[in-house]
Amino acid sequence: MQSNYPYDQQPEQEFHAQNGPEQPTPQAPLGVRDRVRSSLVGRGRVAALAAVGLLGLGIAGGAVATLGNDDSTSPTTIAVADQQARIDAASRADRALRSPIAVPTVSPTTEAATPKAEVKEPKSTKKAQATKKAAPKAPAKPKPAGPSISKAGWTSPMPGSEITSCFGMRWGVPHQGIDFAMPENTPERAAAAGTVIAAGWAYTGYGISVVIDHGDGYFTHYAHQNRTAVEVGQTVKAGQIIGYEGSTGDSTGPHLHFEVHQGAMWNQIDPAPFLKEKGVPIVGC
Repeated sequence: MQSNYPYDQQPEQEFHAQNGPEQPTPQAPLGVRDRVRSSLVGRGRVAALAAVGLLGLGIAGGAVATLGNDDSTSPTTIAVADQQARIDAASRADRALRSPIAVPTVSPTTEAATPKAEVKEPKSTKKAQATKKAAPKAPAKPKPAGPSISKAGWTSPMPGSEITSCFGMRWGVPHQGIDFAMPENTPERAAAAGTVIAAGWAYTGYGISVVIDHGDGYFTHYAHQNRTAVEVGQTVKAGQIIGYEGSTGDSTGPHLHFEVHQGAMWNQIDPAPFLKEKGVPIVGC
């Protein structure tokens, strides 16, 4: 019975009944590259990566043996080795293009390596530096000198002081003594041994004063004191403190007005030559 369908449209069962079972279409054999890809896929990508790493370390033979057949001369083994050689060549070329990283090196300097010789400072320099470091001291106030008793038993009433006025005429009137000047409250001393016959504000114009009777017809008078250090009737020695310098009475500043009376009170004589005879020179008068 003739079919109504064209040949290429016959039902599948009828076509197989007339022509037999369908034969597979023949395919071209796999090339070398396709076989390598098939082999890598079949055996796992992990094994392929391990083979590439081992070949990079110089043991390519063992890696190739794990990838391909046991036969080292098979086309698959040759293809893997060729592919790995290209990868290694590209890696070496990449490393060659990289510029090496400079590692800084530290070398000891000549100054650090060579110890310096110890330089000793001269003694004169050390003394100068010590002098500079010492803080300047404030000038000390002049201290009154201690009494120096002459062989005749007399001394200066204010040792080390400055003479500001001598015995004689001054401003048209007689100046009956010698003025000794030192800082206020400087001690005044007995010019010789004797007995105090006046102490305090005893005479007009003299302020606070002391009078000593030396027992040989001579008297000494110490005027313008701030305060006395002895009392009437007291016996004193040569150089003993009898009062302190001041500016009481008719005075324009702190000083000691010193008089010597011969034979009786108010018979003043020049103290300078008298004291010089007793071994106590007065410089300036």
